[in-house]
Amino acid sequence: MENTQLWAAFSTLDKQELRELDRFVRSPYFNRKDQVVALFSYLRTCLENRRVPDGTEAWQATYPDAGPFDDQKIRLTNSHLLAALEQFWLCQSKFADTATTKLELAAIYRRRNLPKPARIALREAQQARAGLPLCDAGYLEAGHDLEWEHFQIESAAKRFEEFNLQEISDWMDLGFIAKKLRHVCLALSHQAVFKRNYNFGLLDQILPYVERENLTRHPAIGLYYHAGRFLSDPAAEDHFFAFRQMLFQYAEAFPGDELRALYLLAINFGVKKNNMAPNQAWDRANFDLYKEALARDLLLDKGQLSHFSYNNIVIAAMRLGETAWAEEFIHQYKPHLERKYRESTFNMNMARLAYLQKDYHAALLHLQRADYRDFIHSMNAKTLQMKIYFDTGETDLLESHLDSMQHYIRRQRAVGYHRANCLNIVRYTRALLRCNRRDLNEAVSIRRQIEQEPVLTEKEWLLERI
Repeated sequence: MENTQLWAAFSTLDKQELRELDRFVRSPYFNRKDQVVALFSYLRTCLENRRVPDGTEAWQATYPDAGPFDDQKIRLTNSHLLAALEQFWLCQSKFADTATTKLELAAIYRRRNLPKPARIALREAQQARAGLPLCDAGYLEAGHDLEWEHFQIESAAKRFEEFNLQEISDWMDLGFIAKKLRHVCLALSHQAVFKRNYNFGLLDQILPYVERENLTRHPAIGLYYHAGRFLSDPAAEDHFFAFRQMLFQYAEAFPGDELRALYLLAINFGVKKNNMAPNQAWDRANFDLYKEALARDLLLDKGQLSHFSYNNIVIAAMRLGETAWAEEFIHQYKPHLERKYRESTFNMNMARLAYLQKDYHAALLHLQRADYRDFIHSMNAKTLQMKIYFDTGETDLLESHLDSMQHYIRRQRAVGYHRANCLNIVRYTRALLRCNRRDLNEAVSIRRQIEQEPVLTEKEWLLERI
């Protein structure tokens, strides 16, 4: 039973959901099969005692007097309980949103030709919506739905003197534009990594309309408008800071999942800008965004923190000289890393810390304690090892290491601009290593090339070494 869809779904339930599901499956309106109740009780016991369910035990608990194990019967009961669980979730979702529930109730009254209670339900839906702090695209779409239902009720009652057709059109436009711009930002983010081109359809007509009608005053439109601008043009930094200000102002007005996505849009842009031309201004912007996102608990997904975010946070803190904060963070968030990346990510960042403190022996020991399987993580480790060999004058080891790095990078394909960046790191480190130190012109030439290189995360380190 451990690998069934039922147990996968069941194991996500918390204590309150278990109590409510208990009442749900015992209700004859939703379930009339005693075996479903018995199977629920068995699985609940397993979940509460942190035990993996066993098929034979489940059969005995569900059909105590039925004789030998019957695989077909227990599968059928599994399906009935899964269907009950899915129905329970749907009911929970439907009734969690009072505004939507009241709006549906208004429609039911209208279809039954009961306009007075329909208007009461609609007014309650409007009041519930007005009490929400949200201003996302869903909120704008709900505005259209309320106006549409208002029109349906009044037109059914043959009140033709005044219709809200303009309001319906306005809310429809706002909801569509907000969702369109949100989708454009998603596609632009994907496009930047996977080099895939998208046709954005009406976007060229939407952007001038947004500007002309000042629709950026709506946060669900303004945020994605500014994000779309800086994602499509990295030089549009004014749009990034306008986005940043609006995000800070309206953070409480977006649901958690969307707020997390908005923070990641800003963070990913900031990280990319810093990779292209490292400077403390972007380090500070990124670090502040990360700290805010951590404070809002937006970077943890089911209790786990991405190892990419973990790395970037530590790097930003170290660049700003926040070494004590970085060390505390490294240890505090280690348990939140996905298990398969935990030790390698922890040791990588402890190695960074040791390198910063010029404890090269400790740094190399940390690098040796982990297996780096993904490209970015592996390149971070190889780059740090390269720096240690350079700084300690191990030229033979460094030459061999640079060859190994170059072969490894060239075998990679689907890694976007990271590949070009890593090849540049190898190229310029080798140029420094082979530079005639008595030839000032050669050094100046290399320096100029490094300064002008658009994609080079180790630019600051290389310039210091020249």
